Amino acid sequence: MRVTQMMLANNTLRNVSKSYDKLGTYQQQLATGKKIHRPSEDPVVAMKGMHYRTSLTEIEQFQRNLSEAYTWMENSESALGHTTSVLQRARELVVQAKNGTLGPEDRQAIAREIEQLKKDLVQVANTKVAGKYIFNGTKIEQAPVTDGTPPTVNNNNDDFMVEVAKGVKLKINVTPNNVFNQGLFNTLQQIENELANPTGSLDNLLSQLDGHINDVLAERAELGARVNRLELVEQRLSEQQLIAKRMISDNEDADIEKIITELKSQESVHRAALSVGARIIQPTLVDFLR
Repeated sequence: MRVTQMMLANNTLRNVSKSYDKLGTYQQQLATGKKIHRPSEDPVVAMKGMHYRTSLTEIEQFQRNLSEAYTWMENSESALGHTTSVLQRARELVVQAKNGTLGPEDRQAIAREIEQLKKDLVQVANTKVAGKYIFNGTKIEQAPVTDGTPPTVNNNNDDFMVEVAKGVKLKINVTPNNVFNQGLFNTLQQIENELANPTGSLDNLLSQLDGHINDVLAERAELGARVNRLELVEQRLSEQQLIAKRMISDNEDADIEKIITELKSQESVHRAALSVGARIIQPTLVDFLR
């Protein structure tokens, strides 16, 4: 095959163009710190990157779910702690009223305080977080307790579940009927009524109140166990997030030291190609006839 001057020139220009492409690729990798910038450059890296980023997105969503779960549980714990204090105060008042030395006015004063404690518990039972009632199961738009004499309880005891990991759902609410049930408000109302009656008896009501206090304490213990599990899930998600980010980095991030070395090498090759090309593409007779 006869090699012409035109063939040499075209080959030289094509090779120089490829050399420019390589230089541009290395410079872009240095500027962005990424191996590729279009999926066509390396489909395998691109597909792995999509998979890793999907996993990272799922983890980040679960972490947002955890944040909501923590908010519910922390507010629930605070409300149950307050409820325990209120019921303990009611118990102190009942014990005080049972000693038999109080006059009618003293009993009336205690009855009024019991009434305020009862109203306070109604507010606690209707606690809202981000516009949602946290003590009414899955009926988060409906108040569980209506104030009255006694207050009326219409709570929902379904578990409010939140997905905190792939395929793992955790109950984040307390069971309302174990805490703010109709029996609790009936007991407080009966205590108030008996105190308003100078001859009223509180014997059975004290034991009922103790039972309600024990129910609240048991629910707090159960809630604490679920908070502990939530912390373990959070720790696991943090570990998975670090792994996912490392995998994305290993898959997509350019090795800067390697790229710099290859860029320097390519620059030398490019200069050599330009030098050789200048010798190959010599002036022809046509150049002198112009």
